[in-house]
Amino acid sequence: MDSISVSIPSLVLSFSLVLVAMGISYKEKLGLNKDIIISMARMIIQLIIVGYVLTFIFNLNLSWVTILVILFMVVNAAWNARRRAEAIPHAFRISLISLLIGVIFSLVILVLTGAIDFVPSQLIPINGMLVGNGMNVIGLSYRNLNQAYNHSYQVVNERLALGATPKLASKTIIRQAIKDSLQPTIDTARTVGLVLLPGMMTGMIMAGLNPMSAIMYQILIYFMMMSTGTITSCLAVYQSYKYFFNDSAQLVPLNSNDN
Repeated sequence: MDSISVSIPSLVLSFSLVLVAMGISYKEKLGLNKDIIISMARMIIQLIIVGYVLTFIFNLNLSWVTILVILFMVVNAAWNARRRAEAIPHAFRISLISLLIGVIFSLVILVLTGAIDFVPSQLIPINGMLVGNGMNVIGLSYRNLNQAYNHSYQVVNERLALGATPKLASKTIIRQAIKDSLQPTIDTARTVGLVLLPGMMTGMIMAGLNPMSAIMYQILIYFMMMSTGTITSCLAVYQSYKYFFNDSAQLVPLNSNDN
């Protein structure tokens, strides 16, 4: 198969696609044009920098550098996830602990089983996918908790009045928050190959790799994403729900942003 090559003039002309989005935003008065421009500019700058940095790191092939990059990605994801926590206190710490445990667990299992090698060219891209998915799952967990406690305020208070502990009174909310946060990951896995064509698998096939090897590698990615997403969601939810109650085990509204 012929390799794909994008020239600078064609890339510049393809910016018309962004102009279409901006035109729709302007016509519908969505107020997104500034955000679109800033996000596109950041994306271009970040990809250029990251592309050259990754090339340098891959050539170094040093374990300690690989670990530092993985930790940097996890910390950055945790910092971004905390923004979705609204008023949940210590959201950065909760996000960081959840991501570290979820991501490291999956990576260690894969390295120990020989599924991947401890080299930056494999660990860093895979870590990026796991961290990105984990960040989204945690963000959904925070949102689901906030919405559920707001909607079920009276129900939880009634359970507490009947003698239930905060954990028991919140059991339904906790389960639903975890379930809803994992639904996008489950839906993606369910429709992959029918609706979604994974970029990594497709790219590997286009690069001339044996299709079965590319397929198995992509299956491995989804196994990891499912595991990491479930672990991070459970850890984030079980750490967060406690902050909806005071020291007297009373449900209280969260209106401070102590993140």
